[in-house]
Amino acid sequence: MAAPRGQWSGKLGFILAAAGSAVGLGNLWKFPYITYENHGGAFVLVYLCAVALVGIPIMIAEIILGRRSQLSPVGAFGKLAKGLPGGKAWQGLGFLGVSAGFVILSYYSIVAGWTLRYTWMALSGSLGRIATQPGALDAFFGNYVADGGAQILGNGLFMLLTVGGVYFGVKAGIERVARILMPLLVMILLALAVYATTTAGFPRAVAFLFRPNFSELTNHSILEAVGHAFFTLSLGMGAILTYGSYMGKTESIPMAGLAIAIIDTIIAILACIVMFSIIFTFDMGVSKSAGILFTTIPAVFYQLAGGSWIAASFYVLVAFAALTSTISLLEVVSSYAIDELGWSRHQATLTMGLAIFVFGILNALSLGANATLSGVAPLGKTHAGVFNTLDYLASNWMLPVGGLFIAIFTGWVMSARDTWDEIRRGSEGSRTLYDVWRVLIRFTAPIAVGAIIFSIIFLGMEYQ
Repeated sequence: MAAPRGQWSGKLGFILAAAGSAVGLGNLWKFPYITYENHGGAFVLVYLCAVALVGIPIMIAEIILGRRSQLSPVGAFGKLAKGLPGGKAWQGLGFLGVSAGFVILSYYSIVAGWTLRYTWMALSGSLGRIATQPGALDAFFGNYVADGGAQILGNGLFMLLTVGGVYFGVKAGIERVARILMPLLVMILLALAVYATTTAGFPRAVAFLFRPNFSELTNHSILEAVGHAFFTLSLGMGAILTYGSYMGKTESIPMAGLAIAIIDTIIAILACIVMFSIIFTFDMGVSKSAGILFTTIPAVFYQLAGGSWIAASFYVLVAFAALTSTISLLEVVSSYAIDELGWSRHQATLTMGLAIFVFGILNALSLGANATLSGVAPLGKTHAGVFNTLDYLASNWMLPVGGLFIAIFTGWVMSARDTWDEIRRGSEGSRTLYDVWRVLIRFTAPIAVGAIIFSIIFLGMEYQ
């Protein structure tokens, strides 16, 4: 007899867990970087509009699919598509989501492992000694990522933390971790933002972020804003769908989706304030690579008063954000084994966690430790290495395709009666708001995500 399906303790548990899934390196570095690259204020406004018109509708769609089916992605599409156009073929969309979760976690945990090393170094004082020597930090980081043993160890430690968060279940594991880490994450970020107000670059940072100049807005900027609005909410890979399957029938889906998007956006804006204050204070160079968080940024921290405290707080913040994200990725994969293979949660979590760790060794060794794995380039030299290849495939193909077909399935294949039945539960059930969502999910969201895919194929844009 199957074990009872887990459920969140209530609305707050679901919102914190889902927000934790969405919040990650994309908020703490990717959004500040692309905002800087696209000249600030006007880009931020377009991004906020894209979150409202594209991100939230697709998030609501994923929650509907999860709660309606009470299953993980593969089972959800198998159940909900039964007797509908396409039939069992829609299960392929579920498999795409599970595969994306597996692949992304296999390399995301490598970067997450770096946060553990840097947190320890900041607390022990060794980071400060390196960061204050010109060029020493770049040399250290280059040697560190090329050390296969160190990368495997960091990956293993972070996967242990991730497995621990999923092993104990929805309420006692995932939700408990989110209830502890998300408030701490916000408190640390707020403390850093308050400190940022004391820096010389703070006034310029605020003006840059909140004073729009539409003359600097380009078609490329608009596409990038739409793309990030989609990716930042952890959409297209079934994480929100899976979390939605644990949601109570009395909770309001639209209100939950709105709350998650607001939390995610506030964290991204706070991160911008912190980063821009530092960037403008020291006129530092900015790089697209997240590696800048482990090279340039630490050197700047130690030029500020209380640099040791700032560095330690920052890397704890990044580690917390990474952990809430990796937990959701593992849950997508584990829930597949629980629902479709009949495994117990403990068996599914341990087995899938181990499989992802072993597969992740390929990524760990492809940053310089192994010449073959580091040099393989099936997609061209700009994506050389297993790590970069998988990152490109997941970010630029698996997630957008998943998001596009989730919108199509929910808007065009599922009946309006079924989607309305889920949205009206636990809320005022405004038919007008439902009609607005239905227009957005049927037309606006597919067109927007289709534009992302078009820009990848024909304009050479990348979303990583």
